[in-house]
Amino acid sequence: MTAPAALAAARFGLGAKPGELAAIGREPRGWVERQLKPGTPLPAALAGQPTSAQILAEVLEANAAGGAQKIGQLARQRLRSVYLAEAAARTQAAIDSDHPVVERLVQFWSNHFTISVHGKPIVLGIPGAYEREAIRPHVLGRFEDMLRAVVEHPAMLVYLDNWLSFGPDSLGGRRRKKGLNENLAREILELHTLGVNGGYTQADVTTFAKVLTGWTMTPLKEAQPGRFRFEPRIHEPGDKVLLGKRYPEAGKAEGDAVLRDLARHPSTARFIATKLARHFIADEPPAAAVELLARRFLDTGGDLGAVTRALVALPEAWPASPSKIKTPNDLVVSAFRALGGYSGEPLRLVQILAVLDQSPFGAPSPAGWPDKAAEWIGPEATMKRIEW
Repeated sequence: MTAPAALAAARFGLGAKPGELAAIGREPRGWVERQLKPGTPLPAALAGQPTSAQILAEVLEANAAGGAQKIGQLARQRLRSVYLAEAAARTQAAIDSDHPVVERLVQFWSNHFTISVHGKPIVLGIPGAYEREAIRPHVLGRFEDMLRAVVEHPAMLVYLDNWLSFGPDSLGGRRRKKGLNENLAREILELHTLGVNGGYTQADVTTFAKVLTGWTMTPLKEAQPGRFRFEPRIHEPGDKVLLGKRYPEAGKAEGDAVLRDLARHPSTARFIATKLARHFIADEPPAAAVELLARRFLDTGGDLGAVTRALVALPEAWPASPSKIKTPNDLVVSAFRALGGYSGEPLRLVQILAVLDQSPFGAPSPAGWPDKAAEWIGPEATMKRIEW
């Protein structure tokens, strides 16, 4: 057993299984890099779970039958059981995985593009499907493709209320006297791409919200409800100026063009580089490491596989002494991996994480779970870990 092997298993993976440190051996970087290949199979624990379209069709039915009251009833009677099954399966998949580097990346990017069940019953049954459909296929692909998959996913459109956003001057907006909802536009700019200091203004948020009007889902009365669709009748007409650039009226293509530009923006590169370095290197990541990763992001057009390989090659990612604290999720997953697996009641996994204050898909806000030790290690939190 070597310190670099243990570091590779804990920092880039999810903790070592029995015999895994010996398998990593004296080539820890090679062990990590060999896993950075697209096409990793879906973990067995996640097979057979419902799709987001199936769940959202049920939500639409409940909404049509009685609005918020019926949705609340559906959440209690059906969606909660789906959530618990998904949450347990996700944790079991991480414990069992033979591709822990990919599983960590899935969890990192899922947290970056958070959909949380916290205080939002309408999304209770869909975060697991969203992670499989919008996040997992792109963790080693292009950031632009993941961003578009996330913004087009009905789960995100419901979570951040874009399905309720109407262009004020659109046909639907005028008829139904409904207007903009800026939640999705704001969080894309602040949390998903440029970052809070990325150079945008409130006017940009409002304009972007207009760009995204019409991004909704197929209604119940049409075939395949609960899937993404662009609805021209609620899209705000006219040219739009965002971040100093004019986007001509083009329906859905306006949003595609804005997302493409955001994905390639230098502020996005720095924001993503900082988050990656904070997660994999240190709470206060070295400036040189952030700069290198940001440059790699821009040079490769946001190729996340290339950026991740550059991260693994950084000397700063392989410190002589520990520099990160495990989150409750990492603690639980790594403990059961060290024990050779988990064969108990699946629901118990979800209960353990809830007691340790990190319920799966339960981040307190769209910003996701924090990635600094100070947010996880205090007297009460430490006692909970010791008791567990």
